[in-house]
Amino acid sequence: MKDTAIVLAGGRGSRMKSDLPKQFMKLGGVEVLYYSLKAFELSRVSKVILVTGEQYAEFCQKEIVEKYGLNKVESIVCSGKERYDSVYNGLKNASGSDYVYIHDGARPFVTPELINRLYDEVRKHGAVIAAVPSKDTIKIEDGEGFVKNTLDRKLLWSVQTPQVFAYPSIMKAYEKMMEENHDDITDDAMVFERYGRGEVKLCEADYTNIKITTPEDMIMGENFLKKFQ
Repeated sequence: MKDTAIVLAGGRGSRMKSDLPKQFMKLGGVEVLYYSLKAFELSRVSKVILVTGEQYAEFCQKEIVEKYGLNKVESIVCSGKERYDSVYNGLKNASGSDYVYIHDGARPFVTPELINRLYDEVRKHGAVIAAVPSKDTIKIEDGEGFVKNTLDRKLLWSVQTPQVFAYPSIMKAYEKMMEENHDDITDDAMVFERYGRGEVKLCEADYTNIKITTPEDMIMGENFLKKFQ
């Protein structure tokens, strides 16, 4: 079977307070994006589609893909205005795949072991997402800054990527979504839940699989690197 990873590297990184997008910042001496691409390179996934801004396509090809010998990256696709536009562009270029793994390139600590577990799980369930049980108590506010309700923490999970789906199912769900108002979409599982068919299985991941979003995350990432090394 043909498994394709769609790695998203089109973010602008405004919360990093830097002109350089977060996925191209150096972490441990190499670009943040390198780590997730390398994890897929070492996994059972067949190929990788990298989605990035048009102005960074040549840089990604020469300074990351070719420089580090990432042979599974078969194509580089231009990103869209929003994240879901970028995913859709990636999906259109993944035609013929059996399963697709949608991953944020700003999550450098995904591991081949996690990817391979998702590989096994998606064949059982058709849709599976990486997630971890919530460590925090989550409260709902009333719209005016006061607590309205407290959710049962035992049932709460913090969602990560990769999020993995049978290709025909997620493609159909995205096609339906693109025809409607979808400004509230926050992840791919939400697209599948709303426009697809079937259930989404949670696959317990790792708390280290963080998304680099703020300068503090880079500090945390450097510490994780020391631990892994």
